[in-house]
Formats: sequence, structure tokens, C-alpha cells
Amino acid sequence: MVKNGVKAETPPKSMKKILITQPKPDSDKSPYFELSRKYNVALDFQPFIRLEGIPSREFRKQKIEVQNYTGVIFTSRNAIDHFFRICEEMKVSVSQDTKYFCITEAVALYLQKFILYRKRKVFYGADGTNKSMFDVINKHKGNEKFLYVCSENQQDNEIVNWLKANNCEYALAFMYRTQSNDVKELLTKTEYDVICFFTPSGVKSLFDNFPKYQQNGTVIGTFGNNTSKAAEDAGLKLDIKAPLPQAPSMVAALEQFLSGKKKS
Repeated sequence: MVKNGVKAETPPKSMKKILITQPKPDSDKSPYFELSRKYNVALDFQPFIRLEGIPSREFRKQKIEVQNYTGVIFTSRNAIDHFFRICEEMKVSVSQDTKYFCITEAVALYLQKFILYRKRKVFYGADGTNKSMFDVINKHKGNEKFLYVCSENQQDNEIVNWLKANNCEYALAFMYRTQSNDVKELLTKTEYDVICFFTPSGVKSLFDNFPKYQQNGTVIGTFGNNTSKAAEDAGLKLDIKAPLPQAPSMVAALEQFLSGKKKS
């Protein structure tokens, strides 16, 4: 529980309540719920951030001609939503030959909402890491002009640095921005043993809500290198990290952590 922005000291105990800083899954078959039943832990879902689309009139100021790019990089479904929104608002027709490079298969499959999947060229990383996506991009980088669709205040520096280091022709397309949600009441009323973050902006939101936040034994989990770095830069100690070879998802990372706790 957080009091006046500082988490109160509590004695060590078994893990009972976990906060996932993302929306609640739509399906009851989500592995999160199976995890909850298996380890008898309560899971709460609360997004720490919200996304706001950048209007097309504002996007035009970036002077990006979408149709001039042959490859589009997506790291989230949100990026896909806003890419096609901007294209529709600007009446841009995306070429049938455009290639799409996605961070995961799940993100790639989401393209079916907007395109005829089999008639396009869609690629994705093998294990959800940037490295696996880079391996795919590397096979095509000599012939492509890349558009990396990202948040105005949350682009993945690892991706940008890789594109630079590999002499890729690319542009950053800022099509949405992140804003912190008000989570003061939730964290003041409820004491969580574990809090899992998925974006640097989620970590920022914690401190936007509680500038004097102190961890005091709360287990922190992070997904992605940039999220881990943001948490560590903010002074948080990390006990759970994903994706890793043995923990490709946050669910898998939590499973490892909880099984370890159960045995101890």
C-alpha cells in the first residue's frame, strides 16, 4: 500500500496480489488466469498509460510521405491501429508490395484486421525479442526503406540504434503519444506484492502519480530492455525480467518467479 507516495513497510510474506499494468485480457482463456488459479494469487489489471492518436494535420508536419516507404516496422498492435488510421485520414493508399516487420507473430496476425494477410509480405521475430526481429530485417535491409511507427515519447532506442548502425534508410513516424493515467486511488487502497510494467511510460506513470515512491520490498517485473532500463534508472530493483530465452513472456517470467517462491 502506498501512503503519501511512499510504500509502507510490510513484513515478508507469500505473494498474494499481483498488478498487471495493462488492460484485462478479453478472453477467459488467457494464460494470466491459469497462472492465477495455479498459484492462488489475485491478479488485477490496470493500464498505467493511455494512448492518444496524433491527428493527421499534426502528423503532416513531420513531412513523411508514407507511400515512399517499402517496409514498415511495428512493435505493437497500437502502432498498427494508428498507422492505418493516419493512412485513412490522409487518404494514403498503401502499396500491395509493402513489407511489414513485426516484433511478434501476434502483432503480425493483427494485420489481418487491415490487410489481406496472405497477399502481403509479413515477417516477424521468432521469440518476441528485438534481436529476432533484427535477424529478419537484416535479410531485407539492403533493398528497403523503413518506416518505424512509434509513440512520440516512447520509441525503442534499441531499434533506432540498430537501424543507424546497419546503415538502413529509415524514418521515425510519430503517430500517437502516451499519457499517464491516474492510479493514485488504486495504489493507495491496495497493497500489491508484485507490479509488472511493460513500457518505459508505465514506469514514468508510477512516478507521475507518486513522485516519492519507494519500493520497500515490492517485487517489480518488467517486459523489454527499455522498460527494464527505465525502471532501473528510476531506482527500482528488478526481480522479474522478460523476454528471456527461458521466459519469453511476462506470464512465463511470473510462472518462474512464483514456482521459485512456492518451493522456498
